[in-house]
Amino acid sequence: MTNLFYKNGIKFECKGSSNCCVSRGSYGYVYLSNIDIIRFANFMKLSINKFKKKYCDKTDGYTHLKETKKNRNCQFLNHKKCSVYIARPTQCRTWPFWKENMNSKKWNKELKKFCPGIGKGKLVTLESIQKNIREDLINDEKI
Repeated sequence: MTNLFYKNGIKFECKGSSNCCVSRGSYGYVYLSNIDIIRFANFMKLSINKFKKKYCDKTDGYTHLKETKKNRNCQFLNHKKCSVYIARPTQCRTWPFWKENMNSKKWNKELKKFCPGIGKGKLVTLESIQKNIREDLINDEKI
């Protein structure tokens, strides 16, 4: 584990750019596990079926949030703020600490250009980063 570029923690603070809420085609879908769907349905006081019918699509057998806005932003993004923040999906809760993002080249080049919070704010500990990575991976298995 000594080869991890983030072994001493890394700085990250959400700056509210909402760049992570903008779709980039199928790469940008917000995929939902059953836990995410239940959390959303409860938050919205809808049955699971009504929530899925109103807010979800399926692509290649995977349930994801519909992309309904012309600009392809998340349908729950209002004035650069998440209108369902309390119920947001695991994929959103764990961003940017996804396994595929956690190499120094991607973090310091690609993500830094995309996300203004990379390298800013408080130090996020190794333990916290690993917890987010695990949570995201477990959720991925349930999608």
